[in-house]
This record gives sequence, C-alpha cells and structure tokens, in this order.
Amino acid sequence: MKYNAAIFDMDGLLLDTEKVCMTAFQQTCIEMNIPFKRDIYLNIIGRNQAGIKPIIEQGYGDSLDYAVFHPRWMQHYLAVVEHQAIPVKNGVIELLQWLQAQKIPMVVATSTHNALAHKKLHLAGLTQYFSHITSGDEVINGKPAPEIYLLAAQRLNIDPQQCLAFEDSNNGVKAAVAANMTTLQIIDLVEPDTYTRALGHHIFNTMDEALTFLNAV
Repeated sequence: MKYNAAIFDMDGLLLDTEKVCMTAFQQTCIEMNIPFKRDIYLNIIGRNQAGIKPIIEQGYGDSLDYAVFHPRWMQHYLAVVEHQAIPVKNGVIELLQWLQAQKIPMVVATSTHNALAHKKLHLAGLTQYFSHITSGDEVINGKPAPEIYLLAAQRLNIDPQQCLAFEDSNNGVKAAVAANMTTLQIIDLVEPDTYTRALGHHIFNTMDEALTFLNAV
C-alpha cells in the first residue's frame, strides 16, 4: 500500500452509536414537548459539542432552551454508551485486522470528548487496534474543519497526504478532504449530498466494499 497511516472516525463508522444518539434526542424532544426535526439533527452528525449548539439553536429558535435540552439529551445518551458495549459495525473488525496485517498504524479522530471515546472503544473491545485518540475537545475548530485530522497526522509524524481517512458523515468527509487525506466514506444515517459527492472521495455502502477497494489498490 502507498499509505502510511489510517485515521478513523468513531461514531457511526466503527460503532453503531448514531442511532442511539438520535433515539436519545427524540426522547428528549418528546419529554420537552417539542418536535423532532430530522433535518436539523442530521446536520449535526460528525460535529463536536461546540459545533452542535449553534445549529440546534438556529434550527429550533425560541421553541428550545438549549441549556435545558442538552443535559437531558446527554443523560439519556450516556445512560446507554457509558455502560453498554455499542455494537461494532459490520466489516470493521475485518478491515482493522487487514490494516494491522499490513502494518499500517491506526488512530481515531472523533468529535466525541476524549474520556468518553476511550470508554466507548474499551467497552466495544477495539482499543487494541489504535495507538491513540484525537478528540473534539482537543481542537478549536471541529469537523467540518480539518484541524482534528491534521492534529492526528501530526501526532503520528506522518504527512496528511499519506493518510487514509475513514468517515461516515458529510461533516467528517469535508474535514478529511480539507486535510488532503485519501478519504473513504462509508454511509451510515446520512447520504452524501451533492456538495459532498463533488469532493471526489471514495463512497461505499459497507465497510466490506471499502476493504475490497483497498485490496485492489
């Protein structure tokens, strides 16, 4: 392979957490008697906490008090992910083992807070595959800005252009492409929109498809 590192998003890519997070969001909407706006929710996927807040506030306006909503939402979400192993997405283990056999170092670049990211990966049994985690609380500008990917590559001491980046969300893809990484998008909840497709990266429906592609490179 011509690549010297592989950098992975976590939620919705390695772990099937996005459905858990959306369910918690919907539950909070019901409790607070406000509508669930799916388009607003899908737009926050892949962003860190600082990036989520203005989108929700703008999308919901005065109908939602974010200072009340966010803690309740996180309470429902954390009640699951801090105590249960979230299912690993299909094809993930096979891909990680293949990259390991190729002696390609692997790291995580996730918008999730660092401590929670470590816990999720530990519960899922994936910690062994990654040398470190770069998280959303370690950067000023979260995805779709490239900062988190550039920091992950810097920690590896590897040129970003020599890195593979694996993402599910459009926000994450924009970040990885802006960091000049070869980007593979494995679709989860959000279909790539017209702008994202125009970025010219590789798009797959499953992780198995991505592995087949890498085997042919």
